[in-house]
Amino acid sequence: MTRIITIKDVALRAGVSPKTVSRVLNDEAHVRPGVRAAVQQVIADLDYRPNTFARSLSSSRSYLLGLLLDDPGSGYAADIQLGALIRCRARGYHLVVEPVDVAADGWLSALGSSLRSLRLDGAMLTPPLCDNQRLLDLLDDIGLPYVRISPSTDIDRSGFVRMDDRAAAYEMTSYLLGLGHRVIGFIKGDPTHSSSAERFDGYCAALADAGGLFAHAFVREGDFSFRSGLTLGEDLLGSATLPSAIFSSNDDMALGVLISAIKLGIAVPGMLSIAGFDDAPTARAAWPQLTTIRQPNGEMAAAAVDILVDPRYRSNVHDAAFRRLLDYSLVQRSSTGRFELDSRWAPAI
Repeated sequence: MTRIITIKDVALRAGVSPKTVSRVLNDEAHVRPGVRAAVQQVIADLDYRPNTFARSLSSSRSYLLGLLLDDPGSGYAADIQLGALIRCRARGYHLVVEPVDVAADGWLSALGSSLRSLRLDGAMLTPPLCDNQRLLDLLDDIGLPYVRISPSTDIDRSGFVRMDDRAAAYEMTSYLLGLGHRVIGFIKGDPTHSSSAERFDGYCAALADAGGLFAHAFVREGDFSFRSGLTLGEDLLGSATLPSAIFSSNDDMALGVLISAIKLGIAVPGMLSIAGFDDAPTARAAWPQLTTIRQPNGEMAAAAVDILVDPRYRSNVHDAAFRRLLDYSLVQRSSTGRFELDSRWAPAI
């Protein structure tokens, strides 16, 4: 039977006290960089896993972090969960996922009871929950530290991690314009998500700056679901005059557009270019593979974990050090191509 590695084993191998190992595990100050690095190396070499229950008994922490999601089944949520889970394990914490349906009766009271009983050390909030004032007030009343992922309101209220959605949508639209497309359809995301408006603004700005055609006839409002992309794609592509490209506010909707094009016999990218946003796993699994904006979902979740476990955060939630802007990238794949004029397509201008 394999013997369980203890904190004393780590301390003995590293030549330090168990208290020093504990400080390293808890990311506390007053540990010299060289000592910290040596202890971390021994932890990795021995594959030491802290006993969460024992640690919680000996401190005021539970070593549990919460992740609050409104749609746990989406590709975006899967990326966020994986990024948070990997970083939690690396930092000696466990992740608790809490689905939150703000349309349900009594959701706020039920969530409050759940959070109080869990004794979380902190929580991460994803859109649109990150901008829900009632939820933020609840967390403040409970005294639970939280970090918001991609917020748009009350930016100074807490630490946050985000990317520039407007700039990313501007770049994608500019990329499509560079391929010769001038009539580019757009499918908006859920209007309760702040990123939906920012991405639409980026799309409109790029068209205006490049002299592309903006027409309400080629814009639809979805809800970030595959089903809405499928329905709205069929609507856009069933018209007498078509856009030569469609940019959807997320990959799930873009994949719905792709399926609708296949159903209608419209070749992608030969007759229609399709672009998405997120770089979800399904974007790479589709055929043709989806051109998209790679949103650093996993990295944002990991950064949120890092902020929450920082011992300085609870008393310094307004510190600019806990507000982080991460980079995005445009990923070119085979769902987009150069525009070739056809009589069914709206004329370029």
